Amino acid sequence: MSTERRSFLAFLWSIPVSAWAAASGATARLVDGYWPAFWITCPQASPRSVGVCLMRKQFLLNSTPSRFIVYVSADNRYKLYVNGKVISRGPSRGDADHWRFETVNIAPELHRGVNTLAAAIWNYADLAPMAQITNETGFLVQGESKNEAVVNTNASWGTFFDLSRKLIPMSNDQVAGYYVAGLGESLDGTIHPWGWETADRDVWKWEPARELGTAGPRGMQDSHSPWMLVPDSLPPQSEALQRFRRVAREDGLSVPAAFLNGNQPFIVPAHSTASALLDQTFETTAYPELVVSGGKGSRVRLTYAEALVAPDGTKGNRNEIQGKTIHGVRDEFLPDGGERRAFTPFWWRAYRYVQMDIQTADADLTVEDIRGYFTAYPFHLAATFECNDPSLEEIWKVGWRTAQLCAHETYMDCPYYEQLQYVGDTRIQALISLYATGDDRLVKNAIKLIADSQTSEGLTQSRYPSRLPQYIPGFSLYWIGMMRDLWWYRGEAAMLRPLLENARAVLAWYQRHLTSSGLLGRLPWWPFLDWAAEFEDGVPLQEKDGQSSSLTLQYAVALLEMAGLEGSFGDVEQAQRNRERAQEIGRAVYRSCWDPAKRLLADTPAKRSFSQQANILGILADAIPRAEEKAVLARVLGDPALTQTTYYFKFYLFRAMKKAGLADQYLAQLGPWRTMLAEGLSTFAETPGNPRSDCHAWSAHPVFDLLATVAGVVPSEPGFARVAIEPHLGELRSLRASVPHRLGPITVSYDRQRERLRAEIDLPTGLTGAFQWRGHRVMLHSGRQEVNLLTAEAALS
Repeated sequence: MSTERRSFLAFLWSIPVSAWAAASGATARLVDGYWPAFWITCPQASPRSVGVCLMRKQFLLNSTPSRFIVYVSADNRYKLYVNGKVISRGPSRGDADHWRFETVNIAPELHRGVNTLAAAIWNYADLAPMAQITNETGFLVQGESKNEAVVNTNASWGTFFDLSRKLIPMSNDQVAGYYVAGLGESLDGTIHPWGWETADRDVWKWEPARELGTAGPRGMQDSHSPWMLVPDSLPPQSEALQRFRRVAREDGLSVPAAFLNGNQPFIVPAHSTASALLDQTFETTAYPELVVSGGKGSRVRLTYAEALVAPDGTKGNRNEIQGKTIHGVRDEFLPDGGERRAFTPFWWRAYRYVQMDIQTADADLTVEDIRGYFTAYPFHLAATFECNDPSLEEIWKVGWRTAQLCAHETYMDCPYYEQLQYVGDTRIQALISLYATGDDRLVKNAIKLIADSQTSEGLTQSRYPSRLPQYIPGFSLYWIGMMRDLWWYRGEAAMLRPLLENARAVLAWYQRHLTSSGLLGRLPWWPFLDWAAEFEDGVPLQEKDGQSSSLTLQYAVALLEMAGLEGSFGDVEQAQRNRERAQEIGRAVYRSCWDPAKRLLADTPAKRSFSQQANILGILADAIPRAEEKAVLARVLGDPALTQTTYYFKFYLFRAMKKAGLADQYLAQLGPWRTMLAEGLSTFAETPGNPRSDCHAWSAHPVFDLLATVAGVVPSEPGFARVAIEPHLGELRSLRASVPHRLGPITVSYDRQRERLRAEIDLPTGLTGAFQWRGHRVMLHSGRQEVNLLTAEAALS
């Protein structure tokens, strides 16, 4: 691992996540007034055009400090160095009204004498990823106190406008489908100022920085800054060395076996072309790093893909490469002939396969190494799941990888194509995070970011941050569901209470769209529900005047979820009104859309089409009488003529199965996930068939259900104050699982022989609850206990 990387990893947890205003007494003056530091930029930089600014400040220390705190931000982003070593990347994504800054302790890399603080700042303007909001190129460093003021950004900083790094236009053959995650990068080593981040080589002309204006925090009086600064509440992203597993294909070269371990370089002779297809063997998100020597005039292209593609455009089995080619995002490096020149893009890449295409000129090129540095949100997987079915253990592993790769500074629908925090995906991801890790920081960050996107009409944006506004009304309802989930699973009230007004505004928007029938009229924007084949653009069938049972029932479900929040820490009377309104809507849908012959809810009162989605929502909204739920769901599961759910909406199918008492059939519904495994996917895809995205957050929900449904560990009171354990083992004979809880891990172990179940349960101190299985109910105390049960039928025989 390079010295630069080791330093960066050492800094990941050097700053505890805490209220920045409490960091020191001196910080108090920065809370509500102008900061002494200025936003700065390169004099040559066009404010809103693509460009890279290198910035540097040298300063003298009479002694080595034990603490040296700086607040750092940039637009678009920065990469910060201390004495040549990377120590921070950022800032985390937000919007101009909530622009993040990072808190970094740079003391461990400082020494007595002259020190160099340097940063690369890049603005990719309208070519940046869609999730990157921007105003203009800028950089900011603010020392925490007068002791650190020497590094405050102002005109004393030196700048260098770097023309060596460009963006690579995307050609039509590179990426199929909607792609907004940013372009590839090209680095021309012949004009790059190598060693600029240190004081060792100072042969380039550094221009004094141009001051853009004073900085200040969000909420200050009469701010003149377009960036309203807020502290980043998240820990730094993880970063760890990750080497390629195999060379899948070679052309024009022979890669030594030891090369992938970084132990044996290889040479590509002058005036030749060569390529090597590298296989990580599983999808990842990482900063690739290529190291070469010599080879002036050469060109090295790196192409990244989730899967290879056959001539007919299909992916097929992801492990098979015969007859397939690579298409995807590309980076390029043009070496200058120097020794051990390292190229890495500013932003990470998502890939399983990487193809290295090399063309040399008049000099041999030595390829010293190529490696990745895995990066993602630093979740710690605290939950465990083991059972006697290996395929379920693989679903658990692949599902967790999917969720992990879709979580960075925000949650993301997919790491390759969009990198956007869609609420539909994010609700599912948040539940996985809470159950698998117990870490709620990214969940809270997501809820706040979506709140920041809300308009005066009441709706939140469907995805945020995003430069291009998009509205899916149902996703505003799922945002309310996210708040309910955080309250139910974590007991959060202080953060959510101020957001109740925002949630009420969402429901008021829906209320204004109810018609005299009690169903919703035609909704503006994009009323997406599921990517079902029969739904045009994911929108369920409607009449000319709307009247969709599914969209209306989504509203009813949100009213019930909001009633829980209101009743716990809001307006109790409003909670009751929400419940009554949900009941009225449920009755209206049942009255208009129930088909007594089919004994199912139709998609509209015209009763021309029927879907799984409408009946799932009918159960979740209590629109279908409880006595009918099980029979309705049996028909939903057994009738292939109904519009079928895709991977995404099966999450809600499984909620309905559990509510209707059919959770023992859950494991039998995991056939699509087993199919994906058989097709060689190492993450779960967006949709069935030949999907665009091979790694999509919303398809990872089995991770949640293997714990909450199969192992059966759920809260029975808000905040997980008590636990209810009811396993649904299907055909499983044994299972071991643990779920993180704020008081400690909840562990369960089940062994079943025919109609007898032996359960060992260990609850952390202070937690009690109940265990239920096939008609039996046993109270649980803190600590370890064993339960031995027969089914009620077996006990009577």
